[in-house]
Amino acid sequence: MKHQARKRFGQHFLTDAYIIDSIVRAIDPRPGQALVEIGPGLGALTQPVVERTGKLTVIELDRDLAARLRKRAELNVVESDVLKVDFPALSDSLGGAKLRVVGNLPYNISTPILFHLLGSAHRVEDQHFMLQKEVVDRMAAGPGSKVYGRLSVMLQWRYDIEALFDVPPASFDPPPQVDSAIVRMVPLPTPAAVDVARFEAMVQAAFSQRRKLLRHALGSWLSAQGYEGNFDLQRRAEEVPVAEFVALVQALPAR
Repeated sequence: MKHQARKRFGQHFLTDAYIIDSIVRAIDPRPGQALVEIGPGLGALTQPVVERTGKLTVIELDRDLAARLRKRAELNVVESDVLKVDFPALSDSLGGAKLRVVGNLPYNISTPILFHLLGSAHRVEDQHFMLQKEVVDRMAAGPGSKVYGRLSVMLQWRYDIEALFDVPPASFDPPPQVDSAIVRMVPLPTPAAVDVARFEAMVQAAFSQRRKLLRHALGSWLSAQGYEGNFDLQRRAEEVPVAEFVALVQALPAR
C-alpha cells in the first residue's frame, strides 16, 4: 500500500533519479563508514547508499515507515525524533567511528536539527543535507549579505559549509512550495575555543535588531557582561565577520 506523506512530519519524498544519483555521488559513501541517514522516508537515498556501504543506520520518526525499514537486515533502525537522538552515544554504538550524517531534513524543523547536531560536531566526519534553499543560502552567506545572520555565524564557527546544487520542487512527491538545495558541512578540525552558550547568546543579541547599529542591539548585552574593550559597535551585525564575533566572545571577562 502506498504511503501517504504526512504533513505533520514535513514529508516530501524525493523521486528524481538524476538528483538522487547526484546526491549519492556528492556523499561518496564507502564500506566501513559509520553512515547515518536522518528521515529515510521511502528509501530514495537509503537504497543507493546501502548498496555502496552494505549497512546503514537510519533515524525515522514515522512508526509505519520505521516498521517497513526494520524488515531490511542491512539497516539499523532508530525510531525516534532526531532532536532526541544522542549522536555521540550513537557513534559509540557504531564502534566509536566518526559519523557521516546525511538526509532530506524536514524543513519545518531543519534549523533545530542543525543546532542539535552542532553539539556533536566533534563526533562527525561530515554532513550532507537537503534543505530549503533559503536556509542553505543563510548557512553559507558571508558578511555583507542580507541573509548573513545568526545561523551563518554559529555554523561557520564550527563547520566549513559548501552549497553544492539546487533541487527544484518537481523532484519531490508531493512537491514542496519552495526550492531546495544540497549542502555539505565539514566540521573544522580545530575550531576556535568558545563558551558555546555565551557565544550563542551574544550572536542572538547582535542580530536581534538587524537594521540597527550594534551599539543598540549588542551594547547593553556587552555592558552586562562587564566588557570594556573597543569593539566597533558603529556597524550592523551583518557587517561583522565570524572571526570577529569569535574574538569578541573570547575577550569577555570570565564569569
